[in-house]
Amino acid sequence: MSHSGHSMTGDAAECQVDMLWNWNTIDACFLTSSWHITNHGMMVATCIGVLLLVVLVEFFRRLGKEYDALLLRQFHRRAAAHGPAMAAQGCAGGTTEVAGPKTMTFRVSPLQQLCRAFIHAVTFGGAYIIMLLAMYFNGYIIICIFLGAGIGKFLCDWLVVRIDVGGLVGDGKQAKGIEETTVCCG
Repeated sequence: MSHSGHSMTGDAAECQVDMLWNWNTIDACFLTSSWHITNHGMMVATCIGVLLLVVLVEFFRRLGKEYDALLLRQFHRRAAAHGPAMAAQGCAGGTTEVAGPKTMTFRVSPLQQLCRAFIHAVTFGGAYIIMLLAMYFNGYIIICIFLGAGIGKFLCDWLVVRIDVGGLVGDGKQAKGIEETTVCCG
């Protein structure tokens, strides 16, 4: 047993868990002793699974952004439909009385907030599992995490910018290509 890792004895064989950079394949274990790599095929399957997990996290990250954008568009449509009618009636119903432009406040429904929370929990949970896998410092796993992040960004996060050519040019809105590199810290 060395400072770089430890062995865990079980019914089958020993798990190698190293806390320093390593390229272990056979007898490597990840997250639990039941995730014990006993042959090269299992390591390949693990690498593919990790890569797909990272792509899935990127998919859910994008899904959360798209769902929030959908809700925002719905709020804008409701404001456009109800705002002029309320102003014509002199009603302050959904507006706050302030000097200058009137504002309408909208809040998501409990079901919409539950959907937002579910998407966030899945994204956060997946990112946390990826972080735990990276802490094994296995070169193959870390390469698969990086590849999965790149493939996930490519497949799930195409940059789309809508520019109102009839409006002001340079209104301060900029494209957001890289908003957060990690879910947990953004």
